[in-house]
Amino acid sequence: MPEIEKPNILTVSQLTRRVKDLLETQISYVWVSGEISNWRVSPAGHAYFTLKDPNSQIDAVMFRGKLMQTPFAPENGLEVIAFGLVTVYEKRGNYQIVCDEIHPKGVGALQLAFEKLKRKLEEEGLFKEEHKKPLPLFPRRIGIVTSPTGAAIRDILNVINRRFANVHIILYPARVQGEEAAGEIVEGIRTLDAYGVDVMIVGRGGGSLEDLWPFNEEIVVRAVYEAKTPIISAVGHEIDFTLTDFAADVRAPTPSAAAELVVREREALLERIQNLQQRLAKSVRYRIEAARNRLRLAASAYVFRRPEELIRQRRQWVDECRDRLEQSFRSQMDDVRRRVREAGRALSLLSPKNQLLRVSERLGAIRVRLLQSIMKRLESSRVPCRTLVAQLHALSPLAVLARGYSVTWKLPERSLVKNASELSPDAQVAIQFGKGKAIASIEAVEGEQDGVLEL
Repeated sequence: MPEIEKPNILTVSQLTRRVKDLLETQISYVWVSGEISNWRVSPAGHAYFTLKDPNSQIDAVMFRGKLMQTPFAPENGLEVIAFGLVTVYEKRGNYQIVCDEIHPKGVGALQLAFEKLKRKLEEEGLFKEEHKKPLPLFPRRIGIVTSPTGAAIRDILNVINRRFANVHIILYPARVQGEEAAGEIVEGIRTLDAYGVDVMIVGRGGGSLEDLWPFNEEIVVRAVYEAKTPIISAVGHEIDFTLTDFAADVRAPTPSAAAELVVREREALLERIQNLQQRLAKSVRYRIEAARNRLRLAASAYVFRRPEELIRQRRQWVDECRDRLEQSFRSQMDDVRRRVREAGRALSLLSPKNQLLRVSERLGAIRVRLLQSIMKRLESSRVPCRTLVAQLHALSPLAVLARGYSVTWKLPERSLVKNASELSPDAQVAIQFGKGKAIASIEAVEGEQDGVLEL
């Protein structure tokens, strides 16, 4: 009979965890629109609510940190668009969305896409100030990426010609509106950057968010960030902001303002040059006058009027120094001689020869006392040693053997024979005497008689 396969039985927790993992990996983060109901903020600052439409609803939660970043006050009945992670609250087994962003529904999809891309690029560091490049002071070649028929190029050229006519303008014609505009703008930025202009203006005139959208495309923003040439973003009017404004090195509120930033006004430049010339001339005159004053002071100084007197004074001062040095040297030599004499007397009193002699005498006396102590200790140790030697001799087996006794071993095992019954006729024995040893063969064994010595 075939064995029935056992079913894989899951606990409720295991099943809930599988559903949670499935939602978080397969659906993950989503944008969802709905109406807020059951809005409640906990004492910890977290918001719990329901997003619903006419046919369904889903539980939602927005934690305190994200809620504090929301620019409006959510409330029941408000139509919103939320962005968050679809997951499961394991304690109750309910699926829910953990919201990271929430916007009023009227904001529109383009604005949501703008905010999402802005957040992404900002986290990558494309908008950081340390990446901004300074504009050149006197650009010779100015690159412009814009429509050749738009008002932006006319405004830029008018300002440049009015302020400073002797610059080279290089226009890369590109569409600034529509689906293909982003690709042409990127191509223009890269072409002018490779050509080697000193500064670049990228922009267009004002318009709606849809009209300005090519300047919010990720490929355009990255091209602006990666360009080696300083770029001025001039898109729309002063109130309009695009992502290229944040990635560019400088943002101009209008194309005309971009032209004003990139070239200096001729009159202002000439005035600045004149000011610098005046300051330079004034500085030179000041330095010349200061040098003349120092020269007059030097000419009137005593050292130039009576230089030989200064030399005589210096000679006299050198002689005085020599006298003081010789006197000091003699004094030091006398002091050294005195200390040498005192040291000689001290050495004669503490002669090493006398010290060695006294040490030798003390060592001789110590040697004598040591020898006497050793002889006395040896003499006192001889008496007990003699007694112990006599006792050892009395107990020595050799002394017993010397009195006529012997010790017998049975051969070949060399076992000690203590009883005649241990032997048999023809047995080989070894006999130890007081002096010497003999090998014998047993002819006969007589009976045992305890305590009787037979001769």
